[in-house]
Amino acid sequence: MGLLDTLLKYVTWWNAETLGTRLFTARNGVKVGEDEQGNVFYESRDAKRRWVIFNGEVEASRVSPDWHGWLHHTWDAPPSRVPLTRKPWEKPHLENLTGTALAYAPAGSLRQADPAARRDYEAWQPE
Repeated sequence: MGLLDTLLKYVTWWNAETLGTRLFTARNGVKVGEDEQGNVFYESRDAKRRWVIFNGEVEASRVSPDWHGWLHHTWDAPPSRVPLTRKPWEKPHLENLTGTALAYAPAGSLRQADPAARRDYEAWQPE
C-alpha cells in the first residue's frame, strides 16, 4: 500500500475508517464481535453507542440482519453472545447486488439473453 493509499484510508470514510474513527474506537470502543465477512462491531464503554468497522467496501447492506438489529438497539445482546434462531425457510443474507453482474434479472430481461437473439421483438425501422 502506497503513501497516498494510506493517507486516503485515514481521511476518507469510503475507503475505510478515518483516523478520527480509529482513535475514537481505540479510546472508547469495546470489541463485541465479528461477522462472517470480517466486519468488526464495537460498543462504547457506557453501552450507548454501537458501530461497525467494515472489512473492505463500506456498504451498509453488507451488515447481516442479526448485527443490524443489534446496531440499532432492537435487542441488547449481540449475535456473538446470543445467536438468533433461524427458521428453516430463511435464506442466508446477501448484500445489495444492484449494479453488479450478479444482480437479479427477471425472465425476459435484456440482460438475460443476447438482444440480437430475441425473436419476440422487432425494432422499428423508418421508411
